[in-house]
Amino acid sequence: MTPPPAPQIPVVVLAGFLGSGKTTLLNHLLRNRAGNRIGVVVNDFGSIEIDAMTVSGQVGSTVSLGNGCLCCAVDASELDVHLETLTAPAARLDVIVIEASGLAEPQELVRMLLASDNPRIRYGGLVEVVDAAEFPATRQTHPEIDRHLAVADLVVLNKTDRVTDAGLRAVREAVGEAGPRAAVLCSVYGRIDPELLLDPVLRPDEEDAFRQLTFEDLLPEADRAHEEHLHASYDSVSFTSDVPLSPRLLMAFLDSRPPGLYRIKGFVDFGAGDPANRYTLHAVGRFLRFVPQRLARGEQRRTQLVLIGAGIDAESLHKELESCRDPVQEATEELERSMWGVLRYVRQPEDDEV
Repeated sequence: MTPPPAPQIPVVVLAGFLGSGKTTLLNHLLRNRAGNRIGVVVNDFGSIEIDAMTVSGQVGSTVSLGNGCLCCAVDASELDVHLETLTAPAARLDVIVIEASGLAEPQELVRMLLASDNPRIRYGGLVEVVDAAEFPATRQTHPEIDRHLAVADLVVLNKTDRVTDAGLRAVREAVGEAGPRAAVLCSVYGRIDPELLLDPVLRPDEEDAFRQLTFEDLLPEADRAHEEHLHASYDSVSFTSDVPLSPRLLMAFLDSRPPGLYRIKGFVDFGAGDPANRYTLHAVGRFLRFVPQRLARGEQRRTQLVLIGAGIDAESLHKELESCRDPVQEATEELERSMWGVLRYVRQPEDDEV
């Protein structure tokens, strides 16, 4: 039996113009990582503080941030080399965050990730941090910000405590026009729920397959007095089905997923007629991938999915997924035909060969 492919490490690109709050958000992630091991790649030159340590533009340096977290300071041409180091089994990382230079073109980093030959990584999304207070002036000076927003999967409007309600509405409207597909969250001091950038935990033995950590869980005691500033208006949807899903109906759902639906993660069962026992599903923004997976001995066949987004209709999404159930299993030949849409997004075992 062919062994299942090794879990891939999501690589998240964190971008935004100078002063938008990328490093503050990254520090918040590192301080509130809930036991996850994080690799950090800094695509910048100059001094930048990361979790009370300074990486002083020494290209090629790797610095331990403590508690298993690592940081590399690199330029874009060396990205693959350092991803190779960070994805080595000995590093045991759960997620890698690339903090792009404030003047970088994030699309180029995304293209490099999608074109990478490293079988141990997968694209984890482009997070664009925007200074809500300075956005109008920044956009006027750097009109290319619209291009960055257009390819973002998640936009974090930071420093929202420094703008009026009317000003924030105007910024949200402008961001929505430039990046209509992205989920948009508001934050102060870069404090967003780290679970948005980390893989949700699926618990097959629980009815509620996913629990989103609250800010009360995540924040240090000293910060909890300010939790009213930290609320993020996003929703998560958990879906579990012991009835197999129709590949045709699921692909129709995935092809038409709404703007603001940032991430989908989980397992999909297409029934006993499919040669794979089930598929792991990863979706971030417009990116989509299925990975065939063998069930462990005695493990129950079921579909478990978690969907995360901002401005989404959680109830409607749950109903749409319910409509993808296929209680009357298709004949093998029919199932094979309807699987064609899924197989376009499947990572084959030979993709892992080096």
